[in-house]
Amino acid sequence: MANLVISELHRNLCFSFAFISFIIFAGAQVVPSIIVFGDSLLDVGNNNHLELSLAKANFPYNGVDFPKLWTGRFSNGRNAADFFSEKLRLPTSPPYLSVKKDLLSLKRTRRDSNAAKVVLQNGGISFASGGAGILNETNKIFVQSISLDEQIEFFSGVHGQLEQQLGKSEAESFLAKSVFLIAIGSNDIIGYSKPDSDLPGEFGSPENYMDILMHVFRGQLKRIYDLGARKFAIVGAALTGCCPSLRMQTGKGECNVEANLLSLDFNNRAVSLIEELIKTELLGIKYSFFFTHNLVIDIISQPAEQHGFTEVQTACCGRGDFNAEFACLAPVAELCDKRGSHLFWDLYHPTEAAAKMVIDRFFSATEIKYVFPINGNQLVGIA
Repeated sequence: MANLVISELHRNLCFSFAFISFIIFAGAQVVPSIIVFGDSLLDVGNNNHLELSLAKANFPYNGVDFPKLWTGRFSNGRNAADFFSEKLRLPTSPPYLSVKKDLLSLKRTRRDSNAAKVVLQNGGISFASGGAGILNETNKIFVQSISLDEQIEFFSGVHGQLEQQLGKSEAESFLAKSVFLIAIGSNDIIGYSKPDSDLPGEFGSPENYMDILMHVFRGQLKRIYDLGARKFAIVGAALTGCCPSLRMQTGKGECNVEANLLSLDFNNRAVSLIEELIKTELLGIKYSFFFTHNLVIDIISQPAEQHGFTEVQTACCGRGDFNAEFACLAPVAELCDKRGSHLFWDLYHPTEAAAKMVIDRFFSATEIKYVFPINGNQLVGIA
């Protein structure tokens, strides 16, 4: 009798687990594609195709833990875009410029047509570019990047081709179910906060600069919305003042306080902006905003005990103070052995372990200090 009860209990547990797994899988399949906009946190290779860009990662030791080695990701392995796609059981959205390397304007229509096919067949496309910012002026820091304005313009062409291939109504439905993943703003903050920056002279006080950022970002969100976006997953600015590069530049190894205050202000203002737009211009959207800076604060405060990081100041790969005086370029750069214990991969970017933690928390967190107003699972309909 006891064996029968245990057997029945086992069957029920297996059924329950299978049912829950089915629900999660079915929820993930509700999202047909991931359209990616942003900077180096999400760049999976667009900058490889920019001849003049100084923001590239298609060389070792980048990708040392990635199966295909250096791919253009600013990481020892996968980045946040990879982990986000994994959550939805979709392939990583490929870089837009890899679809057609020829950037001549005469090839634009054909490239967009092929890119639209990639969106439908592969489950997404990425416009993210290392060094990109909300402001076009930010892009000048690295000579050549794809600004958020340009990324949206590229998507506009792909959007037109989606309408041609699916029909307007079907394309609208497809994009409404898709997730638009955005990580932008950190380069604008870092660019303004550097000791040798020209931006304070050009844009004035930090408050005035943030006013301008929000004004421009408002228009960009509206254009993405007008092109069909209804689900926004936004990764906020990190604690930019604590990246190895800015620590080194303080001369004392401390975090850059102004940059951190700007990061906090940017994230709070961005959420307030979206909440305002929901009532007026972005009607019918769902969004999830991740307060990256709060997670980084927690990691730095309790690195080993709670998060598994034993080094939160010095980059894993680089050279000089904090490994931040020289880029992660083999064989000149020094490479750490325990990459999973480092918060930072190079002078600006998180390690694969840190990027995974960001996305894991994005999807699972319930505390509003991390995510607002819903988490990633709720956004995509898994929970």
